[in-house]
Amino acid sequence: MKVLPVITLWVLLFFISTNTKFVVCVGICRENEQRALEILKKEVYDPSDFLSSWVVGNDCCEWEGVVCNNLSRHVIELSISIDWFDSRYLRINNLEWLTNLSSLESLEMESVDLSKANEWLQVINMLPSLVDLRLYNCSLHHITPLLDHHNFSSLKSLNLSLNYNFSSSVPKWVFNLPNLVSLDLSYCNFIGPFPDGPINMTSLTTLKASENSFNCHLPKWLFDLNNLEHIDLYSSGIEGAIQSKSGNITKLKHLDLFGNNLNSTIPNWIYQCKDLESLGLGGNHLEGTVSSLISNLSSIISIGLSSNMLSGKLPNVIGKLGKLEYLSLSGNQFEGDISELFNVRSNFLSVGLRNTSFLSTLRLGNNKLTGALPESVGQLSMLEDFFISNNRLEGVVTESHFSKLTHLRYFDASRNNLTLKVSRNWIPSFQATVIQIGGWNIGPLFPMWLRTQKQIAYVDISDGGIQGEVPTWFWNLSSQIDFLNISHNQFIGEVPIISTDEQSVSPLMYLASNNFSGPLPLISTNVRELDLSNNFFSKGLSKFLCGAKNGFYELMILNLGGNDLSEEIPDCWMNWPELTVLILRDNNLIGSLPRSMEVLSNLLSLDLRRNRLNGPFPSSLENCSKLHKIDLAENVFIGKLPSWLGMRFPALIVFILRSNKFDGELPQELCHLKDLQILDLANNTFVGIIPRCIGNFSAMVKGKKKEEYDLDLQYSFYKGALIESATVTTKGNMYQYDTILALFTSMDMSSNNLSGDIPISVTHLAGLRSFNLSKNNLTGRIPNDIGDMKVLESVDLSENQLYGQIPQSFSSLSTLSYLNLSDNNFSGMIPLSTQLQSFDPTSFQGNKLCGLPLLVNCSPDGNIPNHEYEDDESDKYEVDWFYISMAIGFALSFWGVCGSLFFKRSWRHAYFRFLDRSWEMLFAKLPIC
Repeated sequence: MKVLPVITLWVLLFFISTNTKFVVCVGICRENEQRALEILKKEVYDPSDFLSSWVVGNDCCEWEGVVCNNLSRHVIELSISIDWFDSRYLRINNLEWLTNLSSLESLEMESVDLSKANEWLQVINMLPSLVDLRLYNCSLHHITPLLDHHNFSSLKSLNLSLNYNFSSSVPKWVFNLPNLVSLDLSYCNFIGPFPDGPINMTSLTTLKASENSFNCHLPKWLFDLNNLEHIDLYSSGIEGAIQSKSGNITKLKHLDLFGNNLNSTIPNWIYQCKDLESLGLGGNHLEGTVSSLISNLSSIISIGLSSNMLSGKLPNVIGKLGKLEYLSLSGNQFEGDISELFNVRSNFLSVGLRNTSFLSTLRLGNNKLTGALPESVGQLSMLEDFFISNNRLEGVVTESHFSKLTHLRYFDASRNNLTLKVSRNWIPSFQATVIQIGGWNIGPLFPMWLRTQKQIAYVDISDGGIQGEVPTWFWNLSSQIDFLNISHNQFIGEVPIISTDEQSVSPLMYLASNNFSGPLPLISTNVRELDLSNNFFSKGLSKFLCGAKNGFYELMILNLGGNDLSEEIPDCWMNWPELTVLILRDNNLIGSLPRSMEVLSNLLSLDLRRNRLNGPFPSSLENCSKLHKIDLAENVFIGKLPSWLGMRFPALIVFILRSNKFDGELPQELCHLKDLQILDLANNTFVGIIPRCIGNFSAMVKGKKKEEYDLDLQYSFYKGALIESATVTTKGNMYQYDTILALFTSMDMSSNNLSGDIPISVTHLAGLRSFNLSKNNLTGRIPNDIGDMKVLESVDLSENQLYGQIPQSFSSLSTLSYLNLSDNNFSGMIPLSTQLQSFDPTSFQGNKLCGLPLLVNCSPDGNIPNHEYEDDESDKYEVDWFYISMAIGFALSFWGVCGSLFFKRSWRHAYFRFLDRSWEMLFAKLPIC
């Protein structure tokens, strides 16, 4: 009768001995471990009561996140995890209580604040049974080398990711854990190189250390870990070459080195990893070609090689990779006919299922691909994301190209020379979210098929040759669109109210360069960017600016330049506090700037060029301290520049006041504009001396790298849609700088009444490219060290009263392509150089100079020989009639005598007989010796 209970007991003991965990437990938590967790419960900062299930006095084995061994009742697992997006907060200042959990095998803490627990590592080192340690997003900021002995030999999984403040190198003990299978050090801000070998990680299968700053080469020992399957080192500061030999890596399934500074070719060993499923090498500086050996990657699902410097033709064997789902090759220099990728109809179709394609993402944009888009693209039935923009494709795209693309959601093929020819009643088989075909030949009729796209959110049909009015249904459709670009067409008519979905985060509307007319359209308050420039909108701004009924507008970019807007600028800017870019140039606006513009504290760029605005320099801009650009050129502003100007705009890059009626002396405070790259004060009536401190313009001293300002000058959320620009007069012409604006520096104070000399400090501006002080009353000499301005391209000092010799250092200005020193009092020899002798003589006229390119030779001492020089350079070419008449007389005499002898034979014979007789008589009279 007792046999069954005995058997049951033995079965129970068997399962307990295998450390199997049960939901139903026998016994209670160990007393010392219960006490340790109760101490934590009392001392923890837990305002959200996250540990509410930890009731003091109750068995800790029943608490949430606590798991005990069923036999020994020791705590073996502890998990305190808060969801990343959870608003609840938990902070633990001390981990010493952990030392009482001596049997702990797994410790997991997620999004718990451990920033005060400085001894966390020393405490955890006292847990000899620990197998799994996960402390991610715990605000840890210190990891010690553990110079003594560490007790982590049993550790199989270590995850310290998302602790952003380590700011140290990874201690070597981390790479000497022989049983470690998985290591995650991502997002920890580790710096410095990986430790040198040898290391002891023979069991490692997964290494994740992305988003750090190692700034080193890939460690050699990495390629000897023969069990490694997963490597994530994206954006981790890895540089140099990928090793050409793979060592013992044969099981690799995932390799992600995206966003580093790798600069080698793709080594062949990568193509030999037949188990490789995911390859991410994008965002580096890889060169060379993609080998046809890529066909060996029979298991590959994802290939990312975008944003490198890879070149050559795309191997058509890529299309044979039947499991491929993701292919991104954009942003390289690939060339050749795009049809080579699809030269076999079965390309990108799975083996054995010839009518099925797994390819969902195909990105080939920003390359140099040519040819026509093959119709076989339309067979990629699973394709969702198709980017081929900014290539050199040409030809006709028809309905066949989209025949089976029922899953297509994102289609960007803009900036190609393609023509869309579909029937007027075409109904696409897809419902796309993004359709960007800017630059295609779409017109002249409006593409009616857009009406069928019920989920459309991004539309670009710019520069499409479309004419006529925009259909009413499209304006209604625009209410659901987040990005609309119909610019550079030939649309006519008025624009109705631009309404958008109130749930939309940042609608962007670009209607520039058309023939729209009438008053400005009203817009929804949530529109973020609006470009109506270069149309024929007329009347004033009052209705547009002052019509807010539902509070503030969220508009950040407003471009109304190049229209027929008139009247005064209304005083309603308090409704537009988010504005960062305001462009009203090339209109007929009058009056002064209203006071309410002082609320535009976020303004980065202000362009009011070429209007009829007047009044003193706008005091309403005094609060706009973030401005990068101020362009008030070609208006009627008057008065002196305020002294606060140099102090209020610490970030100013472009400052243009050209062709106004400003007067007075230039304030010394201008020199506080450290970031200034373009200063144009030309065509005003400024007086006095040039400030001695102009050498303080730091951006003109050092010059700038383009990448330093790329982000600052790209204002649009849609990259490239609006780049900061500046109209600059240089080399005698007017130029528009935009994409290379960050590289250009210019100073123009021409056509004023400035006096005194050129400050010597100007030669400190070694990064200055264009320099114009012409048409002033400057005196003195050109600073001798002007040759230190090594990147000067244009110099104009004409029509002043400068004197002395041209400095010899001018000859070292190898980049100089424009020079005008005319109409001064310079004297002496023009320095010899490759550049100066190549300029037109008019560059030096109106001085007392000699030497090439002038036709006036210099004496040995470097001066004009007779020391007389007519101021008018044209005197050199005055005709001297004495010498001309002498030459004419000689010619007439010569041909009068010799011509008759030449043409009349009898005279010629008589003449030579006369010479013979005269010669004989002369010798007859000579004495005989």
